[in-house]
Amino acid sequence: MANPPAGASIDPGLLETFLVVLGAGRISAAAKVLHLSQPAVTAQIRKLEDALGAALFTRSVSGVVPTARGARLADYARSIQRLLEEAVAEVGGRAEAGGELLVAASTTVAAHVLPPLLAQFRHVHRDVSLRVRVGNTDEVLDQVRTGQAPLGIVEGHARVAGVHLEPFLDDEIVAVVGRDASFPIRAARDLAEVPILWREAGSGTRSVVERALARAGARKRSTARDVELGSTEAILSGAMAGLGVAFVSRWSIRAHLAAGLVRVVNLDFTVRRTFRWALPAGGLQGTAARFHSFAQRSPPAPV
Repeated sequence: MANPPAGASIDPGLLETFLVVLGAGRISAAAKVLHLSQPAVTAQIRKLEDALGAALFTRSVSGVVPTARGARLADYARSIQRLLEEAVAEVGGRAEAGGELLVAASTTVAAHVLPPLLAQFRHVHRDVSLRVRVGNTDEVLDQVRTGQAPLGIVEGHARVAGVHLEPFLDDEIVAVVGRDASFPIRAARDLAEVPILWREAGSGTRSVVERALARAGARKRSTARDVELGSTEAILSGAMAGLGVAFVSRWSIRAHLAAGLVRVVNLDFTVRRTFRWALPAGGLQGTAARFHSFAQRSPPAPV
């Protein structure tokens, strides 16, 4: 792309679109969040790329990933969004100071996605108290449906009347084993001979993995050799101990991979999913609405 003209300016709204696309990982998912058509979102990204004279995303059938320049722009765009949020809070948001933010979240989101997001939100809204209720996908949806929590974030595809699901972040679930494990796994069919470490029934991760295995032609049912564990941390510990193969979010294994405690098994199929907002049918208000808006504009950096 050509270099931007001298003195070129950028519409801040284009940066917001850029961040939403970055967080969603797909133009189609970002379009739903922004309530725009896919061509409109694509046009905004191209307008921003033209203004900067640089390609910001690499596009493929599986979605979009930031280029090196796109990743650098993301840091600046998030800083700009945080400054704007601070300006609103300091200059015009005094009447909304304080209060409580309660978010219900499924386990992977609560452990690995929400903490950095809440830290950014707290930096701007210093007087807001923060509380997270952790449960599996079914439990989070029920809390939002019954009004026990004003909003939630879930990992699975389960649906319940009275709750609206809205795309937030893309994720990939990968197969991992302990660093010294010697299970012969190269394709979906090999999983029939290997113990799988499962989350409990009702877990969003488990339901997504079961569907992916069925589509790949692998076994559909658990066996006596499998182990059911109640948390991602327990599953990762089981994998490190050599109990079997674990299917976990890439968000949850960064530290384990860096420390060399587990290794990813490359299979002949991929397991992708989308973290989704669970919103009440009547819409959001107050602190919950501010947090939802903040997260959409400044999503956590993709893994």
